[in-house]
Amino acid sequence: MGVKILAIETSCDDTGIAILEVHPVKSAKGGVSQKAKQFDWARKTNFKVLSNVVSSQIKIHKQYGGVFPMMAKREHQKNLVPVLIKSLKKAKLIEEKTTAYGGVPQNAVKEITEIKDKKLEEIFKKEPELYKLTKKFLGNYEKPNIDFIAVTYGPGLEPCLWTGVNLARALSYFWQIPIIPINHIEAHILVNFLDPSTSLRARKKIKFPAISLVVSGGHTQLILVKDIGKYQIIGETRDDAAGECFDKAAKILGLDYPGGPLISKIASTVKKSTVSLPRPMMHTKDYDFSFSGLKTAVLYETKGKKLTKDYVKAVCFEVQQSIIDVLVKKTTNAAKDYKVKTIILGGGVSANKELRKQLGEKIKAELKKTDYIIPDESLSTDNGLMIAVAASFHKNKKVGWRRLHADANLRIEK
Repeated sequence: MGVKILAIETSCDDTGIAILEVHPVKSAKGGVSQKAKQFDWARKTNFKVLSNVVSSQIKIHKQYGGVFPMMAKREHQKNLVPVLIKSLKKAKLIEEKTTAYGGVPQNAVKEITEIKDKKLEEIFKKEPELYKLTKKFLGNYEKPNIDFIAVTYGPGLEPCLWTGVNLARALSYFWQIPIIPINHIEAHILVNFLDPSTSLRARKKIKFPAISLVVSGGHTQLILVKDIGKYQIIGETRDDAAGECFDKAAKILGLDYPGGPLISKIASTVKKSTVSLPRPMMHTKDYDFSFSGLKTAVLYETKGKKLTKDYVKAVCFEVQQSIIDVLVKKTTNAAKDYKVKTIILGGGVSANKELRKQLGEKIKAELKKTDYIIPDESLSTDNGLMIAVAASFHKNKKVGWRRLHADANLRIEK
């Protein structure tokens, strides 16, 4: 049997819980290799996904044109336990406690001792609704066969991070299972080790050093990946992230939130734009980004103009192409300068079909010996499975529940 990891993700507005089974690969002699015993997952591991459940809050935040942290926290409190139960049931790891006559006992929740109840109440001091739901869950269900609990502890929206962190702390305390704290950005990189084409998901052969472009609503970073756990941020946005620019441009055009997928869909219907927008910082010698100027350019471009269907299409095409041009140029420049063997794409915006395509074409044309690794589109956006995969590389970094805290400004560099 493999090692089972239950992973929790609440860095923004998606509530994600996944369960991953990690299988050490046997050596040629038939036993488990020494490296596998040491959790050298990069070289000696197979993954089996038991469940991956995500609850989205898009419908709630759409009316406001963006994510409100305290509202997102409230929704995480409502969603976490139902998503946890669904994930555990899908993995066939929990059964309800039963009486001698069958069925769930009416007083199941009362089975929690007063000492444990006080500790749970203390952990969820700022999440009273999550406390009630977690207490009921722990009373109604037996401890599952889980070896580790992984959770995103940063970076992200602090109120949201704390809901996931505190659920992990409560489960760790109650079940006596160690926690593996995970960096959200690293998880976007390491999820690329999954191969979605097989039921037993073997890791992809990623060669180091690598450059990873992590691009989402909150982050746009170029990261030099020297090896797993060894990272250096060589470039990042100085203001708006690429995903944030997509959303703000969409709002200016009168489109719904989230803007990125809508702009991409509309842009796909256009072959050439009649609108011209800048490519911020594309030709600077560093690897940094700046997208606030592009947002402003869209505002001035559309000012006083009628937002006809054809005009909106043209602007959408140009916004997307401007962002892609900058991302592709900076990434390939960094790959050449650092002589990397692999380029890794990650983050929510990595689901953008044109970005995936155009970056791939550029690599093929100018970096023929460089591998290009992209995640399955379903794993581009935030999810618990990416947290579980990252945790499989960090078994030795487990912590006790008392020492775990959220860090909204966590950096991937050590």
